Formats: sequence, structure tokens, C-alpha cells
Amino acid sequence: MIIPTRGFEVSEYENRLNNIQKLMFESKMDVILLTTQVDIEYYTGFKTQFFQSPTRPWYVLIPASGKPQAIIPTIGESGMRETWVDDIKTWTSPNPKDDGISILLSSINYLTKTHKCLGVPKTLESTLRMPLGDYEYLINALNGIEIKDANKILRKVRFVKSAAEIAKIKHICQLTSQGFIDLEGFLKAGESERENCKRFKQHLLSLGADDTPYIVSGSGQEGYGSIIMGPTEKIIEEGDLFIIDTGSVFDSYFCDFDRNYAFGHIGDEAKKAYRVAYDATEAGFNAAQVGNTTSDIFNAMNDILQKGGALGNTVGRLGHGLGMQLTEWPSNTSTDNTVLEPGVVLTLEPGMAFLPGKEMVHEENIVITENGPEWLSIRAADKLPIIQ
Repeated sequence: MIIPTRGFEVSEYENRLNNIQKLMFESKMDVILLTTQVDIEYYTGFKTQFFQSPTRPWYVLIPASGKPQAIIPTIGESGMRETWVDDIKTWTSPNPKDDGISILLSSINYLTKTHKCLGVPKTLESTLRMPLGDYEYLINALNGIEIKDANKILRKVRFVKSAAEIAKIKHICQLTSQGFIDLEGFLKAGESERENCKRFKQHLLSLGADDTPYIVSGSGQEGYGSIIMGPTEKIIEEGDLFIIDTGSVFDSYFCDFDRNYAFGHIGDEAKKAYRVAYDATEAGFNAAQVGNTTSDIFNAMNDILQKGGALGNTVGRLGHGLGMQLTEWPSNTSTDNTVLEPGVVLTLEPGMAFLPGKEMVHEENIVITENGPEWLSIRAADKLPIIQ
């Protein structure tokens, strides 16, 4: 397996900046404020685990022209200077009286001369990572400055992945797929969900995953009732259906898919539901064509689920975008209607209740190309695997 080069060429960041600045020009936006780990890393290449600490805020400004500007705690200066960013302002943090706000305010005022407009991510799937009190002070102090939502244009740039991004996602998808294939050899009834998932995670790390920050599971006789909880201390028994869903990471890029396993024996209802979900995934894959929409994908999958006897869908969508976050915009729903373009990476995630309180969810990862969709994950077996 060829391992993609870590990091990106400067031209990658230049292209991202050029794309967002074109949209800023169209939106008459002078500057965008970034506060989250993903947004800051995407535009600067600044990669640190220090975002795990809530103590210090971090700011990056995207101006209408010119390179990103970093306003960060002094503790991160040396790391930021290793990126392509060269305008770096710092302060000693934590400083409750002024944790970078005066520098940030001055910088925004300087950059908002043309349209008097600051962009801040506001809408669905965006997050503000700074003290709310500091944000309120900042906004109140920006006299005469319009605050626009920047989320729609930020997510539009990240929507289409570059070849280098796709290579990283494909690598972690292929690696994790191999982990799932190997898993059939060391899943054990008589042990807990947690023990089985721990063994799986250790195997993924040995295969080359950087981390597996998301690993959930569920199990139960003839089916499971949840796909977002666990793993728990529940002991897996003969006749159980067991799901593992993982978001593993290589060089900041995620995979996100699951696999289902039965132990010893399983009823016909579960076998049928597995095949229905498998066929729904196939239908979603075939609908994932350039020019079609996320709603076309949803409708293709949902049609199979309904014809297959689905009692309902508690998830609310049948897949989503994927990249530097486990889930990204858009969503595969009946009303999303996002037009598909080459370079878009999605999950296909048909799910159905097939018995009262029993779910079946299947998930794969794909990329849209001019010549049709391509699998990034290795396709699951077409029949429910039964561990003896």
C-alpha cells in the first residue's frame, strides 16, 4: 500500500485561499474570522493537539487579498512559523483581562475598509471556538461593521477535495477496510463490545492509522437499537448482531464507515435487512453522478429501503460529506439538493428499522469523478458475515 505524502505543497494552500477570496469578493466581505481547529489547519497547515485544551483561543483572519494572518498565543508561535503563514501576532495567554481581543479587534478594523464587512461562520455545522463574552465584546466594539455569515462559502471551498486530499482519505479508507476484513478473524463471542473494539482499534493502529478517535458499536439478539453509543461492557452472545462504526484518521483526514457481524446464527429478518441495506448502498452509488444531487442519492437509497420493508429511519439522513471532519456538509436528505461535482467525497449510509427496536445500518465511502463514482472503502460482503 502506497502511503501518501504527509502535509501539502504551498500551492495547495494558495489554491484554497484563492478559492475563498473569490467568494469573499462576490459576497463583498473584507475579512473572515476563523476560530476552530479544522478551519485554521485547512487554511494554514497549523497542526497541533493543543486545541484539546479549552484554555487558549486561537484566531486566523482571511483577508480579501493577501495571505492568512494568525493571531495566536505565544506558545504556538514556533509551530505557526513552520507553516506558509508569515504574518503572526501573538500575546501571552491565558490573560483573562485581554486574551488576544485587542489585537484581534485592531486587525479586523484595519482590514474592513472597503465593504465594512466581517465574515463569521454562523449557520448549521459551524462552531465558534472562543469565549462568548469575548465574542460579544468584539462585535459590539466593531462600530459600523456588518457581520455576515461566512459558513456557506467556507463549506463550499471544502466541498470539493483536491487529488492530494482524496489520496489521504482513500488511504485511511483502504487501511480501515483491511482492518475490518481482518476483524472477522479475531472477533469473539463471550467477550464484551469494549474488548472487541479495543482489539480492533489496536489492529488499526498497527496497520498505520494515526488514530481512531471515533469508534462506536452496538449489539443485541437479532439486532441492535443504537448506532451512536458504546462500546459497552455488554457481553456478545451467540445470536447477537454486532455493528462497529469507525472514524479513523490519516494525516488529519477521516474515513467513516461500519461493518455488521452475526455470531453463531442469526434470523432471516436480519439477513434480509442486511441485504436490503447493501442493495440500497448500491443504488446510492449508482445515483452519485456529476450533476445529480444529494437528494437524488437519498431518494435512490430510500426507495430500496421502503420496498424492503423499512419500519422507519431514526438517523434523519442517509450519509454526508467527509474530509477533515468525521461528518461534513452536505447531508443526503430528501431536501438537501446539493449538486454533485468531481472531487466530492461522501458517505452512503442507508439505515432502517427492520423489527421494533432493531436497526440495520450500512455505510461506505465514495468519491465523485467525471467518469462516475468510485469506492474509497473496500465494499462490504454482500451477505451478512456470521462468526462461528
